[in-house]
Amino acid sequence: MDGYRFTTDLFRIEPGEDEDINPRRYGRQLAQWLKAQLQSRGYPVEPVIDEDWGRCLMCAREPFELWVGCGNEVDYGTAQPGDPPPPAEQVVWWCVAMADVPWWKRWFTAVDAAPALARLNAVLHEILCAEPRIRLLSDDEA
Repeated sequence: MDGYRFTTDLFRIEPGEDEDINPRRYGRQLAQWLKAQLQSRGYPVEPVIDEDWGRCLMCAREPFELWVGCGNEVDYGTAQPGDPPPPAEQVVWWCVAMADVPWWKRWFTAVDAAPALARLNAVLHEILCAEPRIRLLSDDEA
């Protein structure tokens, strides 16, 4: 997955928050924090959308959907049913900027989402780098 992976002690796993999506999928506090950060930079973010893979922050719907996905990497390989959530400082969080152009818009018009997507990705990078309690991970770090 493209995007950013990081560790931090900023976000806690709320009791039962994975009941809204899928087991061991967390990130409600991350999504709320990112939403506030994006709004402070001019993005009109809709209320957080729960998805089976994490949370979606919809930043625009026209002329294409521009959004940020966020959540945690899941430890299904080591976690057993009934295990408590991992401590927040052991969670690897992620976020990614995305743009979706519906097929019918691609068919009838030339819609170029690349500039807006690049801008949103740069803003995400700026947000994460500006927070001293966030440590970005390289691709080879767990």
